Amino acid sequence: MGAVCRAMKNFGLSRLRLVEPEFEGEDGVIRARAIHAAELWENAECFDSLDEAVKDCNLVIGTTRRRGKNRKQVSMSPWEIAAFLEARPLAAGPAAIVFGNERTGLVDEEIKLCNIASHIPVDETFPSLNLSHAVSIYAYEIFKTMDPQKGTVKGQWLPLNQQTIETLVWEISENFASLGFYKQAGREEQECFFRDIFSRACITKREGEYFSSLINRAVRLVEKAHDI
Repeated sequence: MGAVCRAMKNFGLSRLRLVEPEFEGEDGVIRARAIHAAELWENAECFDSLDEAVKDCNLVIGTTRRRGKNRKQVSMSPWEIAAFLEARPLAAGPAAIVFGNERTGLVDEEIKLCNIASHIPVDETFPSLNLSHAVSIYAYEIFKTMDPQKGTVKGQWLPLNQQTIETLVWEISENFASLGFYKQAGREEQECFFRDIFSRACITKREGEYFSSLINRAVRLVEKAHDI
């Protein structure tokens, strides 16, 4: 449970609800595992039943890898759940993601209380996941989907989009044109070549700017040589 609190805080989730918790005598261990997320444990809401815990939620998502007659017809992956939640209007109200205990997971009666089933795709040779690991996966997918900018870090690889690539290719072509490169036909073909290469290479903004600066410098050197 301490690891669950830490995973939730890592990805901006703060409301933890527990159904029939049995952690007597483990407060110190949980706080130690939670490290700087102990406030989630301190503020956790406790309920006698799952029905009570989710009665104020407009959408209830049950996590389970098991399929069956009473376990929903379809199941969504964590990233599909994140996209589904992101698309919901704020007026739709709160949603809950329900996790079972590590021994049995969610039983049929608990899945019936949920509106959507969700699963984490795993290798079938060992499909069981640690609870805190499962929480981490869902929390991360929701975090990066709800606000993509929060998931970025300094120096992260972000490939150029097509609009920026078009601008880069135009700048390169203009430099070549200033040298008389296109006295005959060929500019359009060359622009297409650069555009396709840059797109397939998934170059970043910094790489594109560096490449453009090299072309600019080469052109200036050629022009300076001609002036001499």
